[in-house]
Amino acid sequence: MSLAGFKKQINKANQYVSEKIGGAKGTELDDEFLEMEKKTDALGRMVDELMARTHELLQPNPASRAKLSAVKSISKLRGQSNHTLYPQPEGQLGDCMVKYGKEIGEDTIFGQALSEAGESYRQLAEVKYSLEDNVKQNFIEPLQQLQAKELKEVNHHRKKLQGRRLDFDCKKRKQEKGPATEDDLHMAEDKFEESKQMAEIAMQNLLDNDTDQVLQLSSFIEAELTFHQQSATILQELMESLRVKCSEAVSKPRKEYVPRVIPRVEGSSPSHEKIDGLFAPKSSRTSSRESLTPGGGKEPTCEALYDFEPENEGELSLREGETIHLISRIDENWLEGSVRGQTGYFPVNYVKILVDLPSE
Repeated sequence: MSLAGFKKQINKANQYVSEKIGGAKGTELDDEFLEMEKKTDALGRMVDELMARTHELLQPNPASRAKLSAVKSISKLRGQSNHTLYPQPEGQLGDCMVKYGKEIGEDTIFGQALSEAGESYRQLAEVKYSLEDNVKQNFIEPLQQLQAKELKEVNHHRKKLQGRRLDFDCKKRKQEKGPATEDDLHMAEDKFEESKQMAEIAMQNLLDNDTDQVLQLSSFIEAELTFHQQSATILQELMESLRVKCSEAVSKPRKEYVPRVIPRVEGSSPSHEKIDGLFAPKSSRTSSRESLTPGGGKEPTCEALYDFEPENEGELSLREGETIHLISRIDENWLEGSVRGQTGYFPVNYVKILVDLPSE
């Protein structure tokens, strides 16, 4: 540092202490300049907070954000490329649904519905990643550039202006006491005026940039709108599919479940004996055919009045005029029977009972 530069630093420090402690009065800037400074400071705070809040919107989990940032920093120090993505909660939920849909069984309606919902939520995660890329490119990066370039330049001129004002005020105060020369004072005043003009122009250019800033905000809102529209389409398609599956589950007849009894150890006196693959108490030791024939030893049967085409899994196809062997009554609307070597369910109003099932 030159001797003149060193003296200038001494003058600035002297004036700063005099103002803060001694109550010395410095040169006051005009109201218009002070208003520009106020708006510039607000713009700087806005950029900082807007970027932080936008990151929170795109990546809501702070722990995941911190972990991702640490991984990227370590990779950067090692000179390695890192493509780790933020774990979107929609994707994690989708993976969970698909996993348990398979475990429950895709042969069940609920298992199928759960897997389908999981795939839809995986699609939502992909749409969220697209939103994240779009917002980073068209909204966050311009804010970062504004922070790193325009705001940094403005603050540089303002800092320089503050230093030159302190130097000018110090020399003006010294001139009143006699030591400072007229030339030094005029030179300090010119430098102060020059810095004020440069800071003023830089702030005006920064603040008079509505077109670019509104366009960037519009890009952000458009990206959000596209995300929500795509998400609504995915969820709407999923909802329509689930309505179909719900109707299918409601119309599917429920088969009465009869628990099987564990066989007794060979040689012991069994209290049950096996009848038609089931174990029944000895006290009811009658043949399965007898239990299904209310009188005359005839098997329960019915005759098809109309053709019936199955619409769901487990239903039995009927042809008009054929005889069906009855197995059980599911409920007041459905029967279980067999014909042509096939077994399944069919509606009561499609048949005429020839030999009814025994009453319970």
